[in-house]
Amino acid sequence: MAESGEADLAMIPLENSTAGRVEEIYRLIPRMKLHVIAEHFEPVTHCLLGTLEATIEGLESVASHPQALAQCHNNIQRLGLQAIAKLDTAGAAREISARNDPARGAIASKLASEIYDLKILQEHFEDVQGNTTRFFVLSPEKYVPEYLHGNPYITSLIFQVRNIPAALYKALGGFATNSINLLKIESYMSNNLTEGSQFHVDIEGHVDAPEMRLALEELAFFADEVRILGCYESHRFRCQLQ
Repeated sequence: MAESGEADLAMIPLENSTAGRVEEIYRLIPRMKLHVIAEHFEPVTHCLLGTLEATIEGLESVASHPQALAQCHNNIQRLGLQAIAKLDTAGAAREISARNDPARGAIASKLASEIYDLKILQEHFEDVQGNTTRFFVLSPEKYVPEYLHGNPYITSLIFQVRNIPAALYKALGGFATNSINLLKIESYMSNNLTEGSQFHVDIEGHVDAPEMRLALEELAFFADEVRILGCYESHRFRCQLQ
């Protein structure tokens, strides 16, 4: 909706502290036209929901988004439930409400239970306390915060390496020689299996920092194409992890 102009901003989940990367989102990122303007970390609490007549003992299956199922995997196994993947958590809640089958449950939010008139069979159904998801905040308009030395920033970009020996090593070498920390790297295969691979990288630093400019120049020399997704302030949640 943000790409079509129906919304000013969008927020997409990237990875979760319990279940890892959100696979389908990373497949979409290389094709998206929006700009990353911020990151956000959100604690995620899941509820096990059922119809008003349902009991935990009477459940046979539970439906939800694959990420939610993964974040609650141990509890699902503990109850001996069949896990059924759906497009989203709220949609799963709506479906079991419509079916009104006490043997079918869903994993969704407390708000979903209120909207679809469902019973909360167990709060905090997630396996790990402190379960947290990282999001990108996206905008049709490009926005880069002013560079202030000493402030924490992150630059996210996508690049495709040339199909030559040690291409990735050479492409990333500029970050090492300029003492720039790489926070994460994700690989993609291009449509043509004989071409070089594509990579998504989150880098600690601002695009206008002198050392970052030098590193990006070296990256461009060894990469066929470089696309900066966004430069944004590091979220305060990262300070809690250090």
